[in-house]
Amino acid sequence: MSPTEAEVTSVDRFGVRLLVRGKEYFLPYEEYPWFREAKIGDILDVQLLHEDHLCWPKLDVDLSVESLENPERFPLTYRTRPIAPRRRR
Repeated sequence: MSPTEAEVTSVDRFGVRLLVRGKEYFLPYEEYPWFREAKIGDILDVQLLHEDHLCWPKLDVDLSVESLENPERFPLTYRTRPIAPRRRR
């Protein structure tokens, strides 16, 4: 693996393990919920762009390596949109 590459090393019921430039990170589903129901092939398709930008194109997920190294600086928030009531015609 080139030092500029990223690779998903495992996916299990707890989260995703990711290797970036020789350093391993764990992304638990509680903090990264968009990976929980994703297809394995889509999770494996990770790209490292511009030295710090991790991208999962099929999942429309982008993370910086810095956010993995210093999560306290990047609080993640995840919320679902409320479903609007259906109008009767």
